[in-house]
Parts: sequence; structure tokens; C-alpha cells
Amino acid sequence: MKLTAIVLDSVGLGYLPDAPLFGDEGADTLDHTVLKTGVELPHLAALGLGWVPGVHTLPRPKPQGAFGRMREVNPGKDTTTGHWEFVGVHLERPFRTYPEGFPEELLRAWAEAIGVGGWLLNRPYSGTEAIRDYGEAHLKTGFPIVYTSADSVFQVAAHLEVVPLEALYRWCQVAREMLLGEHQVARVIARPFAGEPGNFYRREDLRKDFALEPPRNVLDLLKEGGLEVVGVGKIPDIYAGRGFTREVKTVDNRDGLEKTLSLMQEPFSGLVFTNLVDFDAKYGHRRDPEGYARALKEVDDFLPRLLEALGPEDHLFLVSDHGNDPTFFGTDHTREYGMLLWVGPGVEGDLGTRESFADLGATWAKLFGLPWEGPGKSLL
Repeated sequence: MKLTAIVLDSVGLGYLPDAPLFGDEGADTLDHTVLKTGVELPHLAALGLGWVPGVHTLPRPKPQGAFGRMREVNPGKDTTTGHWEFVGVHLERPFRTYPEGFPEELLRAWAEAIGVGGWLLNRPYSGTEAIRDYGEAHLKTGFPIVYTSADSVFQVAAHLEVVPLEALYRWCQVAREMLLGEHQVARVIARPFAGEPGNFYRREDLRKDFALEPPRNVLDLLKEGGLEVVGVGKIPDIYAGRGFTREVKTVDNRDGLEKTLSLMQEPFSGLVFTNLVDFDAKYGHRRDPEGYARALKEVDDFLPRLLEALGPEDHLFLVSDHGNDPTFFGTDHTREYGMLLWVGPGVEGDLGTRESFADLGATWAKLFGLPWEGPGKSLL
């Protein structure tokens, strides 16, 4: 038996009851994108997405599988909090964020440790705008461009002709070791870029995340049970590589879909766990509903190939980890319900509103007959 779980990163299904605490009341990534663009998603609708509470823009044919939505328990609306909760990790407190930038004494200590004379920027900023606005100064000084967001991240951008890739990774590893305890952040992200002034571009294929290692979770359980656990895209980085038997890199959503399909056709038992990040990184943060709609249609058009690849005992899960409404104000994630679509033998009906993303991981454990005693209630 093989389970395939694909995270449509940031495809939220409407704001959560506690969204006002995050400034996100009124956000609704899926419905607002469909309303704004008119994109048609017949294959997602056929799985029951239009029947999910709060989804008002898709048709409601007889569902081919099971459908529902998930409420996030973890305090946050970022990649790490959502993905950790998928596999049964509940956080007692949110990861620290830096809306005013990082303390100068911290950056001074980091700069000294990596042997540079200073830094640039140091405040919440769009990644593409960071290299546009500070790339030329970086070329002249060699100083790293440091920025953050509403998420718990420390991001470091450097031009590949100024800072060799391995040096950038080393800088980020040093930051990772420093950003613990009082200044703990969920992820340190290396953001290499290339090009000339006026035409800088990020090398997303060389991005590297240095995440905190999560506590024991369902991925560990599957691996210890002798199952193959394959992380596709940025998935392994989110868990600091913990719990995986294999890692498969991708360059974009299409590449992620093709590699997931190939893995589904391989003869092994276990989990294929994929993240499709383009929704979030390329279109949500940039408030581009047309681009977001194209990404949705790309997945919808590809879906029949995934369904055809399912064996008689295989299961497919389509989920999302937070929102990023491209029609909303600002450029940050939005606190929303997560998608939950499930296709498998004998699977059908309304799964309702699940009380935690952790129900996903609990279901994986149950399907494989493994004893999971952590958070989450199996969909079975």
C-alpha cells in the first residue's frame, strides 16, 4: 500500500474563527481566487471540494471520494506550524517573529561569526523586492541581505557571484545555531540570487531551509515501521530531514507533480509526501490572483493522471497548510481552514470540520496499522 499526500501550499478554505487575532478576518484564498478569475476546477470539484463548508464557488457533482476541512490548532499561520501539525506535533507557544527586525546585537554577533563587516535591510520585506532594492548595495559591499516576514523566518539573500553557494549555506547554518532559545525561529532560509542590477532573480532551485528539528512524530513511526518515506519538494527541509528515507528536490509545481506521479508508480510501500510551493511563493505573497488561478488549474488538469496511478490499495490526500489570499491586503499568509480531500478504496462522504491538522498523520498511522498515541484522530 502506498499513501500519497500532496500539500497545495497556502490554498486555504476561508478564515478560521480566531483569524481576527491574526488580522485575517475575511480572508478566503480559494473562493476569492475563483471569484476574481473565474478559473474552473472540475476535477477538484469532482472530489467533493465544492461540498466543503465555506466553499461557495465550485460545482457540486456527486463526490468521488471523501471531503472536509481542517482547523489548525497550532498558534501560527506559517509553513512549519501547519506541516508539523500534519504529523502530530502540537506547539504550546508560537515560534518567535520579528516584526521590527532582528536585534542589532544579535546581527553583530552573527556578522562577526561569519566574518563579514555588516548586513543590509533587516526588516520584514518581500524577497523579490529585497534583491531589487538592496541587490546593488550587496554587490558593492558583499554584505548579506537579511530580512524576515510575518512568519518565524531569518532569510539571507546573497548573489552567487559575490558569495559562493556553500559559503551562503555556512552563513545560514551559523545563524541556525545562534537562533535558539530566546531568539528561536522556525526556519533560516538561504536565498541565493543571480542576474544584473535591474534584472536580479532568485535561484529557487538552490534555496535551502535550515529548520528546527521537530519532536517525535508520525513520520518517525512510519520509518521505524520499515516503510519508505519520501519527501518531495521542500517537505524534508521543513522537518530538518527527520523521518525520511529519501528526499526528492523539485524546481516548481509541475516538476513536483511529475516526480510525485513517478514515485506513485514505483513498487514500494510507504508514504510519498509532496509540497507544491508555487501557490504561496510565486503568487500568494505577490498578491497575484491570475497566477494563483493558473497554478490551481495546473493541478486540476494533472489530477486525472494521479488518480489513474492509484493502485487498488493506494490512497491520495490533497491538503493545505494555511492560506495566502492573493486578493487580501498585505503580503503575508492568512489564517484559514486547511483543505482535506481523500481518495482511496471504500472512501467516500463528508469528513466535516476536523479539529486538528493532526488527524492527517493519525490516519496514515492507522492505515498502516501502526500505534500512534499522539495528537490527532484518525479519519477512519
